[in-house]
Amino acid sequence: MRAPTITFPVLVQDFFLRRLVDQRGVSARTVESYRDAFELLFAFVERQTGKKPCALSLADLDASVVLDFLDHLETERGNGARTRNARLAAIRSFMAYASVRDPASLPVAQRVLAIPQKRFDQPVLGYLTREEIAAVLDAPDVSTWSGQRDAVLLATMYNTGARVSEITGLCVRDVLLDREVAVHLHGKGRKERAIPLWKTTASELRSWLRRIDNDPSAPVFPNRTGKPLTRSGVRDRLDRAVSVAAQRCPTLRGRQISPHTMRHSTAMHLLQSGVDLAVIALWLGHADPATTHQYLEADLATKEAALQRLAAPAHQATRYRPGDRLLAFLDGL
Repeated sequence: MRAPTITFPVLVQDFFLRRLVDQRGVSARTVESYRDAFELLFAFVERQTGKKPCALSLADLDASVVLDFLDHLETERGNGARTRNARLAAIRSFMAYASVRDPASLPVAQRVLAIPQKRFDQPVLGYLTREEIAAVLDAPDVSTWSGQRDAVLLATMYNTGARVSEITGLCVRDVLLDREVAVHLHGKGRKERAIPLWKTTASELRSWLRRIDNDPSAPVFPNRTGKPLTRSGVRDRLDRAVSVAAQRCPTLRGRQISPHTMRHSTAMHLLQSGVDLAVIALWLGHADPATTHQYLEADLATKEAALQRLAAPAHQATRYRPGDRLLAFLDGL
């Protein structure tokens, strides 16, 4: 007996509820990321075909359509290769599920699964010097409620090297100031870690917690309405601090500094202080230690110190001169 055909809306709902939530137990952030990818995809397909999402079939999401959607993300929405790859990963995950749940969809799914991730240049990481960090941390006006919050926010970001999502998700119960002095961070992939605090950071947090709601589930860094600061809110507060800090620290002028720059700065300063890369990986919550090696690659001072230990070879420089016209053409490209 032939199995009944699964409608496209049911397939999508089962993918999110059964596959992602029940079977894989992914985090809420992953569900949100996949949801955003499908909302963008369905809106794109509706503009191209006039079909509402509920009227779509899997054949409407063939490889050519997905490729057009990925081009749309880059050319019209201005997304970079990282975002493009993240959207493609969500679509490919769905197609892999669809090919198992509905074998009739296998040809369509295979063509989409064959679409490769896009490679992109890996720029050298940007980070702040200790003098620049000090200027940023001193910038907020602590005579105001928001200024005191910003000062504690920036100090905690630098101390912990937390991702912006970890900072915005920090609750009162996550700040340990009794026998232990640390913060409990909830990272990517539901991985949790505890990061110790300097005495100064702990003192600032202790004073700040007296000024906000002491409910264990309350956000440590709320906005004026008591809700957690958003990612854009954290970026805005950092931008304000950098603008003030640049007045006394000229090297900050004209630079694009994001919350992730603060995270990079923490990692680089740990590395420059002699902390082992494996410890830095644990500090930052990196699942793959190879991710932490990018900080070693970006540390020019370490490379220069290594170069000083090696003398340059003594030889006479010569220039290669091709003897063939075709080789000369190729050499000139």
